[in-house]
Amino acid sequence: MNFQQLKIIKEAARCEFNLTEVANALFTSQSGVSRHIRDLEDELGVEIFIRRGKRLLGMTEPGKALLTIAERILDEAGKVRRLADVFTNESSGVLTIATTHTQARYSLPRVIKAFRALYPNVRLELNQGSPQEIVSMLVAGEADVGIASEQVVNNPSLAAFPWFSWHHALLVPKGHELELQQPVSLAALSRYPLITYRQGITGRSRVDRAFHGAGLKPDIVLSAQDSDVVKTYVELGLGVGVLADQACQLDEHSSLTRLEAKHLFESNTVWLGLKRGQLQRNYVWQFLELCNANLSLEEIKRQALSASEEEPVIDFQI
Repeated sequence: MNFQQLKIIKEAARCEFNLTEVANALFTSQSGVSRHIRDLEDELGVEIFIRRGKRLLGMTEPGKALLTIAERILDEAGKVRRLADVFTNESSGVLTIATTHTQARYSLPRVIKAFRALYPNVRLELNQGSPQEIVSMLVAGEADVGIASEQVVNNPSLAAFPWFSWHHALLVPKGHELELQQPVSLAALSRYPLITYRQGITGRSRVDRAFHGAGLKPDIVLSAQDSDVVKTYVELGLGVGVLADQACQLDEHSSLTRLEAKHLFESNTVWLGLKRGQLQRNYVWQFLELCNANLSLEEIKRQALSASEEEPVIDFQI
């Protein structure tokens, strides 16, 4: 048994048993993947996958048990690799941040600039995705820090820390009827076509909950993942934009008007997420402190360096 076989088991589950995608993810051939699977099944004496011809349809019960063990072994192996980095690369390396478009575009630039001044030899990678994708990247060890308003705080595998709170705001073309109806009511807003974020990102659940609680059905004609895309279609006159307030900063030449919506929708919190029990380089802790100076370094480490709230692990940081 070897690590490549365990990686194949893990990737097969992640790729929904598509061996072509598994081979691409692991930079190998499909025939090599199939051979590793056959060798492992021969060694263990059990079938790991449910098959139909040459296709894999799912995992057998022994396969599911093996997947759990493989994920744990690969996670522990990753910690061994990170341990060397912790002691040898105090001020250089790579910081991978998984975040939404809104935070990458509007909230992170100030922090990134300050971080680069402190750690000029650390390369930064920004991976943009949905909250679900961000959580997956953190759990898989593909990102050091995850930033999102949703999902991050709800996963027990992650330690989550608050960054800041925000509200939704409205954007309308200048001269729009709603400019004369301030403060805007939900009933008034429901009479216009709306453009906002797609389900599951940037506080969309709070928008839906507000309308549902008022017994209203919003006319959402377009939903998108990107704040700038929403603004573009508002400028085209397709509807009223419901966006994160940090994405609604307008210059004097803008053709849009911002209207307050704090009274309409619940506030949102942006969360900073780390994988629990995972060793971190010192500059990861520093990044979180730059985001929120009110966070205690001791509390960050206490939560992050534990497999659970009650199970601390050794802090290898210097």
